[in-house]
Amino acid sequence: MKNYLVVQHTYSEFLGLVESQLEKRDIGFSYFRPFVGQELPGSAAQFDGLWLLGGAWPLTDEEHNPQVSDELNLIKVFQKAGRPIVGLGMGGQLVAMAAGGTPKAEPMHTAKFVTASKTTAGEGDPIAEELDGRRVLVMYNGDVDLPEGLEPILVDEDGHWLAVRPDPLSYGLLFRPEMKPGMLEDIIMEARHNPPPHIGELLGEARMEWSQMQETTALVLKGLVTGLSLMQERRKMPVFNLKVETQ
Repeated sequence: MKNYLVVQHTYSEFLGLVESQLEKRDIGFSYFRPFVGQELPGSAAQFDGLWLLGGAWPLTDEEHNPQVSDELNLIKVFQKAGRPIVGLGMGGQLVAMAAGGTPKAEPMHTAKFVTASKTTAGEGDPIAEELDGRRVLVMYNGDVDLPEGLEPILVDEDGHWLAVRPDPLSYGLLFRPEMKPGMLEDIIMEARHNPPPHIGELLGEARMEWSQMQETTALVLKGLVTGLSLMQERRKMPVFNLKVETQ
């Protein structure tokens, strides 16, 4: 069975709709939660890929995101191992930062529906082709300026990047295909989260857009399966059980 490492940054934000879709494809998940003190793995040997989830604070906020350097190192480990990497929201920013992007503290909140447009760099890319012209939900904190030479494959109406692909096996997505209205409700209820001030209005809009959001998630997964060969099981190191002999 394929097993993906998932780095979670808040209780409320998990793989959600994406998880249920991938489980149907015989893909399992191992969640790691650095925000409760859990250490991240130092190797990609036991995993078929890496997912980095959304968060509640800008990457520049060291108090709330002390693990950023560890996650950047983890991205490099998976890239070196030739494993697929997908970042969503804050996770997408981490992918861009690992490629040389510069994090910024402002704006504190970006949470809205936007229309995705394919760029010249996105021509032929499965994600860019599938989502061109579709409305997507973006939700992230702070920003990341892309490094010179890294062109986005999708942008919003204002030309701000929505998706990057810094190498053939890595995607950084600012939009949130995993998000469900119920997850937005959980964000509102999570005591230590930092929700956008208009999250109530956003929740109402998400409920109205729910059917289209599910269609978008299906298209994203179709693109990821094609672009990253997600159905391919990578060779993993065997796990040995050591049996101690006693006299």
